[in-house]
Amino acid sequence: MNSNYIQIWRTVQLIPIGFVSSYGQIADLAGLPGRARLVGKSLGFIPSDMNVPWYRVLRSNGQIAFPLGSESAIVQAGLLQEEEVVVINNRVKMKLFQWQPDLIEILNKLEY
Repeated sequence: MNSNYIQIWRTVQLIPIGFVSSYGQIADLAGLPGRARLVGKSLGFIPSDMNVPWYRVLRSNGQIAFPLGSESAIVQAGLLQEEEVVVINNRVKMKLFQWQPDLIEILNKLEY
């Protein structure tokens, strides 16, 4: 299994309920700066036995990456709304809901 994928999945698992992150932020926190597309790709390969809240990862502007009205976008928006993240027109206000881990949290939880 791709070690970069594992690091990305572990990082995504740290996003708290009620918060979101961007593909680029996850790449940075996972030690893979500039690899936002790899984050997106990796989320399509999460093993079925692994609990990774993929739906908490959005584009940097807060937009859900799936087309508006698509089944995947509806599922993602629904999962976010269950966690009290407001989704309007396939978008989340990042200023309100973006995960901002502090340095202690990063050092204690992320594995490199």
